[in-house]
This record gives sequence, structure tokens and C-alpha cells, in this order.
Amino acid sequence: MTPAPAPEDKPQPHAAELAPELAPLMARIATDPNARAAVLRELLGDAACRQIGIYQIPTGFKLSVVIPVYNEERWLAELVRRVQAVEIPKELILVNDFSTDGTPAILAQLEKQYDNVRVFHQPKNMGKGAALREGFKHCTGDVVIVQDADWEYDPAEYPKLVQPILDGRADVVIGSRFIGESHRVLYYWHSVANKWLTTLSNWFTNLNLTDMETCYKVFKREVIQSITLKSNRFGFEPEVTAKIARRRKGKAPWRIYEVPISYSGRTYEEGKKIRLKDAFQALYCIVRYWIKD
Repeated sequence: MTPAPAPEDKPQPHAAELAPELAPLMARIATDPNARAAVLRELLGDAACRQIGIYQIPTGFKLSVVIPVYNEERWLAELVRRVQAVEIPKELILVNDFSTDGTPAILAQLEKQYDNVRVFHQPKNMGKGAALREGFKHCTGDVVIVQDADWEYDPAEYPKLVQPILDGRADVVIGSRFIGESHRVLYYWHSVANKWLTTLSNWFTNLNLTDMETCYKVFKREVIQSITLKSNRFGFEPEVTAKIARRRKGKAPWRIYEVPISYSGRTYEEGKKIRLKDAFQALYCIVRYWIKD
């Protein structure tokens, strides 16, 4: 039996060509994300839109994106472009952890190119945790998100990460790589270590997280700026987890949500920096920061 011929590929007509009366609407929503959200709510319904992270950003809202940077000349400019493409009002705070490649020159160019980018330089290489501490001090947004300077995590997922806070349901949101989204297939033992460290962290914190070691952690600004952080390297992850889980004297505990995120991990040849010693450091921090601050 002869298969039917494939339909000829033709460019799809623009909506305005199908119905000229749509042209003014298309022009308006092209530059207004809240207008697009309103149109989609009319078409899909509010419940469906909220399930996929389409909602109206409150007037005056600002997101602070804190990006620690160390020797990321290959990835940095494109990462910042992807962050800027997210249609949420934001500031970008980039902390250079004493990079020795072309990163400082790229940072200088980015600061000139974008008026919402601020760059800070560490006096010596101190680690991710120290860079984040410096970045958090300079945040002025309503909500703060941690972003790595490579392409492992997708900034397009900011809307669904911020949504539980804007809905008034959460004070902290953690993006999990292990609850249903796509991910690049890489190192088995890395995933084992991540899950083992998460389980151990959960024992001490009494949280039921699935991914304690994830980069994407989102906080109300008053939450992260009220926490005293000490870890200089990748111990930031278990430390901040322990401290947001701890009950505050005389106050309700922070409300913590997890949401699924995609993950496109990179290889060591592509610049991955975490090593076996960081897993042992995380183990130490899990115990230390729960027993004694």
C-alpha cells in the first residue's frame, strides 16, 4: 500500500492575515504580558492558565535575580539574555567570584548593555555561598531567586517558580528536578548523591523535599535577608534549607513549596564545578546547621 504523500510544508499565516480585525489586538498584546495573560484566560479559562503559570504580575512587582559567576565566559552572555527575555520586571545582581578567564570583561559589557544589571566583584575566590551572601545584600525586589550562570536551569520557568509566592501560598519555593519535568541524562552517581543528601537533610529538618541540592530557590526578600548565612561554597544549599525549616521563635514557620523544573545538566568538560568533596561538605553542613548555627 502506497503511503499518502506528506502535506507540503507551508508557512503558517499570521493571525492578522486570517482576521484583519485581530491586528490591533495582536499589536497590543505583543508588548504587554499582562494583556496576553488576559486574552489567554478568556480562551483557556483561569484554572487552566494558572496550571501552566499564566497569570497577571502585580503592578509594581520586581524580581531580584542573584547570579554567582566564576569562569563562565562561554555561557554568561546567553544566560543573561535568557533571563532578560522573561517578561517579569526584574533586576539582575551578578557577583563575580574572582574569575580568571574572560568573564570580567563580559560582565562589564553586560552592565553597560542593560540598565537593570548590577555587577559586584569578590576580592578573592570564595565560593558560591559567599557570592550569594554578597548578592542578597544588594537585592531590592519583592522576591529573590538564585540563578546559576550556565544553562543547566531555564529562566523561562521563573513564572511558575514565583507563582506560589504571588498567590500568597508560600514564603519559599524550591524547584525540583525529580518530580516530573524533562532532564538531560548524565551522571547516575550524581543523582544518587543528590537524593541521598536530600533524604538526610529531610531527616534533620522534617521537610519532605525531593531535591534539596537544586539551584532554583526562591524567597520573599524579607526571608532571605533575615537569615544569617555562613557557608562559602556549595554548603549554601543544606545551610539555607536547614535555616528556612527551623521554627522562628514566636512566629509561624516559613511556608515552603516545591514545583517541578526541567534540568539540562552539563558535563565536567563543559565546565561543571561540583566535586565529590562538595558532597562531603554538604553532609557536614546538614548536621552542623541543624544542631548548631
